[in-house]
Amino acid sequence: MAKQDFIPVILGTDINAYGMARSFHMAYGVTSRCIGKGKLFMTNYSDITTIKVVENLDDPAVFADEMIAFARELKEEADKLVLVASSDSYAELVIRNQDKLAPYYELPFVAEKWIDELLYKDRFYALCEKHGLDFPATYIVTKDNYESPQLPFGFPVALKPADSIAYLEASFEGKKKAYIIKEQAELERTLKAIYGSTYTGKMIVQDFIPGDDSNMRVLNAYSDQNGKVRLMCLGRPLLEDCTPSLVGNYVAIVNEYNEEIYKQYQQFLEALGYTGLANFDMKYDARDGKYKIFEINLRQGRSSFFTTGSGYNLAKFIVENLVYGKHEPVVYAKTEHLWLGVPKEVALTYTEDKEAVRYMKKLIKEKKYCMTLQYDADKAIKRWWHVRKYYKQYEDRYKQFYEQKGNL
Repeated sequence: MAKQDFIPVILGTDINAYGMARSFHMAYGVTSRCIGKGKLFMTNYSDITTIKVVENLDDPAVFADEMIAFARELKEEADKLVLVASSDSYAELVIRNQDKLAPYYELPFVAEKWIDELLYKDRFYALCEKHGLDFPATYIVTKDNYESPQLPFGFPVALKPADSIAYLEASFEGKKKAYIIKEQAELERTLKAIYGSTYTGKMIVQDFIPGDDSNMRVLNAYSDQNGKVRLMCLGRPLLEDCTPSLVGNYVAIVNEYNEEIYKQYQQFLEALGYTGLANFDMKYDARDGKYKIFEINLRQGRSSFFTTGSGYNLAKFIVENLVYGKHEPVVYAKTEHLWLGVPKEVALTYTEDKEAVRYMKKLIKEKKYCMTLQYDADKAIKRWWHVRKYYKQYEDRYKQFYEQKGNL
């Protein structure tokens, strides 16, 4: 049997992994090989993925060896293997093992020399300041000074870990991915709970930028191996996930064109010589008219299928560059499209910006929308049942957890 030009290998088995598998399948009709610690329904019952389970895959001591062994299993089937990651922890493992993995995989990732500067938020903000990217007023909390922090700005504030990967491993009552804190006593209680756990890293306290979720922006980018940006796609989130462990993840995004943002972040990435996928989260601050950066993910984001769904297939940009050696001019995405991570009714009910609701209704009526897991080419009955159940559970989650932000 003739070899394939390439096989996509995806670290993880979640909705992000499925979004990338769907992107590869839409562009090239190929089946992606997912490898992860366990099976999740998003990829488990799919006709466009296979899954290999390695229960300790996230152990740095075994990761590289397991990935090399997997590559050797696949080498007779394809000329090249294209590796992408669906989580921060997997992305970090790839980046820190690039020298070992590069002989076996095509790697759309940033060079290891940049990882600590970009991964740890306190260092990232220093880099932003150097390159002229705006970010919210920030106060750094450590395990040594958390008991009575004296903030240089008022409440409400946002609270989040500087080291999101280490924070993910911590366990304590009331844990959230990120927090909106309304008073000093609440801040001190929350910090006490966090530092009473296994987490010892820094915490970031930031001036809360007022406004609902529609003031957020998310930017996906791909840069080739010469450090030149090839794709930028900007989205305007209209609603965030209200599930405590998933706060900050988007569930409704419309595409938006902003040439000023595109040029500013292209200059930033190219100044670093950044390579591979990048995902930025920022928010518009009406108080001074600036877009302020929160973080960078060194991979495609959980909601990044909005890029592929709107006609700018992320997988195709990677493959055309790394497999076929093409170096096309940069594309600034410009289209009208809606991506949903919850049922239409949930998005329309809980989005606070009424003009945005009207725009969503228009796009839905024109059938200019998509949902990552709803793929007509992948309709196995068992999978479809799980997909419907997954989306429907958000009706109850929003009734239980949703909190308006527009009045904060």
